[in-house]
Amino acid sequence: MTHAIVSLLAVLGLIGQVLVVVLAVLLLVARERVRRWFWGYELWAAFVVAATATGGSLFLSEVAGFIPCEMCWYQRICMYPLSLLTLFAAVHGDYRFARYLLPFPVIGACVSVYHLLIENHVVAVPAQCAIGAGCAVKWINYFGYMTIPTLALTAFVLLIGFLALAASSPDGDDATLSADA
Repeated sequence: MTHAIVSLLAVLGLIGQVLVVVLAVLLLVARERVRRWFWGYELWAAFVVAATATGGSLFLSEVAGFIPCEMCWYQRICMYPLSLLTLFAAVHGDYRFARYLLPFPVIGACVSVYHLLIENHVVAVPAQCAIGAGCAVKWINYFGYMTIPTLALTAFVLLIGFLALAASSPDGDDATLSADA
């Protein structure tokens, strides 16, 4: 069962990475069309990403028994509040609030990149990361590169995209939509 769920998380991460590339290309080619497709659902999409990442993180540590390293905890600090805050913002249709949430995934993405550098031995393992399992342990490794920091980075990049879409209004003004928009 644990292997099946970890495999599912890896596949979701891969789908998320494909979505990142597709959205990036579409935003370059047809920004306004993408805005129209997502307008009203950006915060809900951000909530789904944050809730899935939070649930996956909790599953990996509490059910699968993977010991989170210090970098994982820093990533969790950036991800866990987004699960609740994006839900509250989506329910209330408060799209202006999204701009205040953007620092969380930006900082989390930076931590994820640093964690990937540690994990792949590009930078030296900090002393505090050598305690316990350590940052260099690859608890999962799917498709040759899909590790826990890669999953976190994918979620953070998706969150940056959805929150940036939510923070920018198509008319250039600050917009607050009702929750049923």
